[in-house]
Amino acid sequence: MQELAPSGNWQMAAVLGAEDRAVEELCKKVTKGFAVPVNFNCSGQVVVTGDELGIQELQEIGKEMGIHKIRILKTSGPFHTEKLIESSKALRKELENVTIHKFETKVVKNLDGEIYTEEDDVKDILAKHIISPVRFSKGLNKMIELGVDTFIEVGPGKTLSGFVKRIPSEKELKIVQFGTILG
Repeated sequence: MQELAPSGNWQMAAVLGAEDRAVEELCKKVTKGFAVPVNFNCSGQVVVTGDELGIQELQEIGKEMGIHKIRILKTSGPFHTEKLIESSKALRKELENVTIHKFETKVVKNLDGEIYTEEDDVKDILAKHIISPVRFSKGLNKMIELGVDTFIEVGPGKTLSGFVKRIPSEKELKIVQFGTILG
């Protein structure tokens, strides 16, 4: 993705405390630059990507709309947008060299929060992930709906575990975190 990313002053910002639709409406009001919602993490947290001008305008319009918690993130790039179409095409081409077997368990797509079906073209869906918003909260809700009650986060930090904690559930959810795996 990095090799094929378009040049520019890209930024990402977390919009906190606003519903998904409000963030989508906020982005539609940006006219001086580029800003789109790309990560629907959990209720009250949506990450937006755009160019520097677009994110700056997003912050100004957000304040006018009563959305005061917009935090610039320490990452940049037009991730999960059409700006990365060349990366998506390159991944799709590379996936031609990969054999994907029938899933033996249910797998939830971040693309739409639904379960892969036998009719799905997994390679196309994986390539679309690069240019499409991440629907992480929908995926979490689908897993809970399917009876999942234990979530395991592997890697540094606890970001994803934090998202799980913010998902409303009638049952107790267990979260396990591994910062490193010892061999």
